[in-house]
Amino acid sequence: MNPPIAKKAPKDVTAHGDSRIDDYFWLRERHDPDVVEYLRAENDYADEFLEPMTGLRKNLYDEMVARLKETDMSVPYRRDDFLYYARTEKDRQYEIFCRKRSIDADLSELEEIVLDENILAEGRPYFSVGAREVSPDHRYLAYTVDTTGSESFELYVLDLVTRAIVDGPIGGLSYDVEWGNDSETLFYTILDEQMRPHAVRRHRLGKPLDGDIELFREPDPAFFVGLEVTRSREYLLIVVESNTTTETRFAKLDDAVTETGPSTFSVVKKRQAEVEYHVAHSGQSFFILTNEDAFNFRIFEAPARRPARSQWREIVPHRPHVKIDSIDAFERYLVIKERENGLKRIRVMDLLTRESHDVAMDEPVYTVWLEYNPDFHSTQLRFSYSSLTTPRSVYDYDMEEGTKTLLKRYEVLGGYDPANYASERLYANAVDGTKVPISLVYRRDTPRDGTAPLVLYGYGAYGVSVEPHFVANRVSLLDRGVIFAIAHIRGGGELGGAWYEKGKRFYKRNTFTDFIASAEHLVAKGYTRAGNIVGYGGSAGGMLIGAVLNLRPDLWRAAVAVVPFVDVLNTMLDTSLPLTVIEFEEWGNPADKKAYEYIRSYSPYDNVTHQDYPSLLVLGGFNDRRVQYWEPAKWVAKLRAWKTDANPLLLRTRMGEGHKGASGRYDHLKDVAVEYAFILDRVGRV
Repeated sequence: MNPPIAKKAPKDVTAHGDSRIDDYFWLRERHDPDVVEYLRAENDYADEFLEPMTGLRKNLYDEMVARLKETDMSVPYRRDDFLYYARTEKDRQYEIFCRKRSIDADLSELEEIVLDENILAEGRPYFSVGAREVSPDHRYLAYTVDTTGSESFELYVLDLVTRAIVDGPIGGLSYDVEWGNDSETLFYTILDEQMRPHAVRRHRLGKPLDGDIELFREPDPAFFVGLEVTRSREYLLIVVESNTTTETRFAKLDDAVTETGPSTFSVVKKRQAEVEYHVAHSGQSFFILTNEDAFNFRIFEAPARRPARSQWREIVPHRPHVKIDSIDAFERYLVIKERENGLKRIRVMDLLTRESHDVAMDEPVYTVWLEYNPDFHSTQLRFSYSSLTTPRSVYDYDMEEGTKTLLKRYEVLGGYDPANYASERLYANAVDGTKVPISLVYRRDTPRDGTAPLVLYGYGAYGVSVEPHFVANRVSLLDRGVIFAIAHIRGGGELGGAWYEKGKRFYKRNTFTDFIASAEHLVAKGYTRAGNIVGYGGSAGGMLIGAVLNLRPDLWRAAVAVVPFVDVLNTMLDTSLPLTVIEFEEWGNPADKKAYEYIRSYSPYDNVTHQDYPSLLVLGGFNDRRVQYWEPAKWVAKLRAWKTDANPLLLRTRMGEGHKGASGRYDHLKDVAVEYAFILDRVGRV
C-alpha cells in the first residue's frame, strides 16, 4: 500500500508582510468528508505497516498485563466514620470507588460500592471521570464524566442511600466541583467557547439550573478560573490565573452558601503582571506562596480576615538554589514541597514552634508526591514515593514523631526484581555551558559501549518537571537491552524558576538545543551512538521532537510524537482556538513582529525542509482540544511531500479520543504496545 498523499490547497497566511503559503490548511475542516477520509486512509496505511508487528505487539501487551496486579485496591483513607478506597478487577477497564463504615479501621465489614465506572462506561469507546466528590454528610456523590475526550464534563449527583441520580446532567464543566458544608450546595466552573474555565456558579441540589447563581466571571481571555475549598473547610477560594499571573478571591465557605452575589468575595492580592501566588489556610492565617521578587518563590503569613499586602510577614525566604513548588496547611503543620538540584523533597514546619525538618528519603534519585489528605486535624501525612527502579510506595509520615510507615508498595508481577536494574544522573553541557541533568535507567547487563539503542524522552515547557518515577511498562524496553533516558531540559521546572524562564518565549530554542546536547552527551559517554537514538515526546514535548528532527535529523534512528504541538505559528495566530490567548505568555504573541519571527524560526511545521528524516510514528486525537488533530495531520502531510528519504512515516489519528488517549487501562496498554513495537522494530530489538 502506498502512503496517502494529501491534496494541496494553497492558502496565503501572510502576517507582518511575510507571505507564507500553507498547502494543508484545509485539513482544519473537521466536518469535511475529505478530511475524515484522509485521516482514515492514514490510519489504514499505518495499520498495514504495523501488521507484521502484530505478534510483537501482542507479546508486549501480554508482558505489560502480566506485570499488572489486575485485581488490586488503593490504600484506604479515612473521612469521619468512613474508609474510602478504589479498587480494580481483572479484565475490567475502570476503577470501582468504594467505602466501608468503620470506626476502628476494620475492613472486614460489608463493602458499599459508591461508583462503578465500568457500568457507566458500558458501550462507550471513551469514558473518563473528572471530579469525584462525596458530600460532607456522606449522603451524596457529585461526579463528572467526559465521554468524548474533549475534556468538557457533565455533572451528576448520586444519592448514595437510594442509588438514584438526584441532579444532572449539568454540561460544559471544567474539572472543579466543590461541596458547601450544608451538603446541599455545589460550586462548579464552566467552560466558554474556547474551552476556557471562565466562570464559577453555585447550584442548589435538586433546583432548576436557571436558578444557579454566577459568583464570578473572568472576562480576560488570557486568564482561566479555578475553584478550591481549603482543607480547613472554612474558605472557598476562586483562583484566577494565567501562565504567569495569579489573583485569588476568598469568602467564608458558609457565607458563600447563604449569600447571593460576588460581593461576598475579597481579593487576597490584586493581580500584578508576572506575579504568581497560592494560598493555604490554618487557624487565623493565610499562608501565601509567591514569586514576588523571588523567582524560586518564598512564603508569607497574613491574617485571614484582612490579608492586605502590608500585613504579609515572610516566614520562608527566597533561596536561589531551592524552588518551592507548593504548600499544604494542616491545623498544626505547614507542608512545603521543595526542589533542589532537580530532586523533590518534603519539608514540614510546626506552626506552633516554627521549627522545620525534611522527610528523609531512601535513594539519591527519586520523586515524591502527596496523596489525598482530607483530615485537617491529622498529624499523619500520606505521600507516595517512587524512583526509576522502585515502584510506587505509599507512606504515612507522623509529622509529630518524624517517623514514616510503609503502607503499600504496588506490586510488579512477572518476576520484576529492582536489583537487576540501575539508574543514574548525568549532566550534559548545553551550547551555552549550562549543565543539563539527564536521568537514565537500564538493565545492569546492558552493555554501555555505544552498541545499545536508547530512548530519549523530553518535555521542556510550562515549568513542568518530568519526574524520575517508576513505569512498569518500560521494563519491556529495558529487558530488550534498550536504555531509557529523560533529558531535564530548560523550559521545565526541575532546577527552579530560572530554568523555566530560560526555556520559554524568546529563549525557547534552548529547549531544543538542550535536548540535542543531551543526546550528544549520551553518545560521548558510550551509552549509545548517533543514529541509534529514538526521540520520544508528547504535546509540547511533541513540538520538541519536531524541532530537533529539523535541526539534527542525523542523531535519531526514529521518533515517536504523541499529540504533537507542531503547527505553532498558525495556532498562535488564531485567537479563536481554545487556549491560544492563554498561551501567549508561554510562546509569545505573534501579533508582535519580533515574537512572530522568533516562533517562525523554530515552529516544526514551518521548518520542514528537503532532507532525510528518521522513521516517525505520529499520534493524534480527533477530539483533542489542546492540540487540534490537524497539527499532526498537517505536519505529516508536509513531511511526506518534502522529505528525501524512504523511512516510514506513520500517522494514527484516534478518531474517538482526545489529548489523553485511551481511557481504559487495557486500551491504554494496547496503545503503549503499538509505540513500543514501533521503537523496537526500528532499533532491531524485536
